[in-house]
Amino acid sequence: MLTITQELVDQIVAHARKDHPDEACGVVAGPVGSDRPVRFIPMLNAAMSPTFYEFDSGDLLRLYQDMDDRDEEPVIVYHSHTATEAYPSRTDISYANEPGAHYVLVSTADTDGGGDFQFRSFRIVEGEVTEEEVKVVDSY
Repeated sequence: MLTITQELVDQIVAHARKDHPDEACGVVAGPVGSDRPVRFIPMLNAAMSPTFYEFDSGDLLRLYQDMDDRDEEPVIVYHSHTATEAYPSRTDISYANEPGAHYVLVSTADTDGGGDFQFRSFRIVEGEVTEEEVKVVDSY
């Protein structure tokens, strides 16, 4: 289960809406071993595409160096889908290389009649996708 604050949900959704029609992407870091998302880090989609996201390799290197310096790890890796449901694509699955992370997808398309966005979380380990419950809290 992913436990996340309403503030972080709002920040992720706002980033997805801001970058629409391109996919948005980023990380939420937290203390190593805590499974607690704390620090919101929006990233630039280097692909600048409505159907694909890619972290810039230089930005990603700097991010990991910064997280190492702060004793943090990526608790959430997030991105948006602009025209499809919030479910990992084959490409998303092939690029998922953080087995301990929660992979959050936000869809800015109303694909299920449930509103103007979907917010879902998955674990992706060795190509296996498992959806998990999302518990939104006011604070930790």
